[in-house]
Amino acid sequence: MKKLSYIIGLLVIAASLLFSACNNEAPATSPEALAFNEDGKFKIIQFTDMHYRPGDTASLRGIKLVNEALDAEKPDLVVFTGDIVWGKPAKEALDAVLAPVIERKIPWAMVFGNHDDESDMSRQQLMDSLVQMPYCLSRAGEEHVKGVGNFIIELKDHDKTKVKSVLYFFDSGAYSPVKGIGTYNWLDFSQVNWYRQKSAAYTANNNGSPLPALAFLHIPLPEYHTMATKENANLLGERRENECNGILNTGMYTAMRESGDVIGIFAGHDHDNDYIGSYYDIALAYGRYSGGNTVYNNLGKNGCRVIELWDSKPFFTTYIYLSGGEIINQVAYPLSFGEEEEDKK
Repeated sequence: MKKLSYIIGLLVIAASLLFSACNNEAPATSPEALAFNEDGKFKIIQFTDMHYRPGDTASLRGIKLVNEALDAEKPDLVVFTGDIVWGKPAKEALDAVLAPVIERKIPWAMVFGNHDDESDMSRQQLMDSLVQMPYCLSRAGEEHVKGVGNFIIELKDHDKTKVKSVLYFFDSGAYSPVKGIGTYNWLDFSQVNWYRQKSAAYTANNNGSPLPALAFLHIPLPEYHTMATKENANLLGERRENECNGILNTGMYTAMRESGDVIGIFAGHDHDNDYIGSYYDIALAYGRYSGGNTVYNNLGKNGCRVIELWDSKPFFTTYIYLSGGEIINQVAYPLSFGEEEEDKK
């Protein structure tokens, strides 16, 4: 009887594998699979604020951009920084936006914005759906950390023997949890503590030297506004609206600056901003509004941000890719920015 059950089990597994092969279904990518290329570089495309509305033909403009940018840039990883869903059914919106990435078998990750869970799926339901999709690297995260989608992706050397860089992803929440204090949420102390612990562990495992890291979230940190409103602020790109960050500051930027690993933070949320600047040796950058005209957008062409991280030093290049193929606002960080010495005193 046991032997018969064993044989039946093998047949079920074989049938499942055959079904997947016939339907060209690829297994989900493992985070361990990500590594720098032979030239020591790793390319990321950041799409943000797709605001995809099922049934709205304006949304197709965003899908066209995704297809075009993926073919032109051939990234190693695609990151969506929130507000992808802008109407129900949410699953249909996710499927439409992610299809071009999955079809090309590119690893991808997503953090949520303040609108994604406003239709017919909660944050947890959205994440449960994402992790079932091929090539997804998003994770719900540890239960003691607030939010759904606080996770880490490691980038290894070309031989996949050593971790060279780290990508941090944060659920920046939605709206202010305290009545009367602003509109949007701020990162929780549990998220700050989680980051500090993980960063310290990576540094310790690297003989006390911080690993160059990037961070991705939807709602910008308060330091974006502080940097942008400094006298003679050195920003490259558009700033056509005030930063819509959470009012209270729980210290994530301070934690990152003290830890010494994060060299760039990338946000979305503010559709009319796509700038990058340097605030005390950390680049603070926006993506470019990537969706169609389903919601406000005054920058003209939609686009995305391309980031190429180097494994030889704490260094990256970045630019905005516009629909149609134009490339603007090229930056080599930190070479493109120099902060006044008096500002550092």
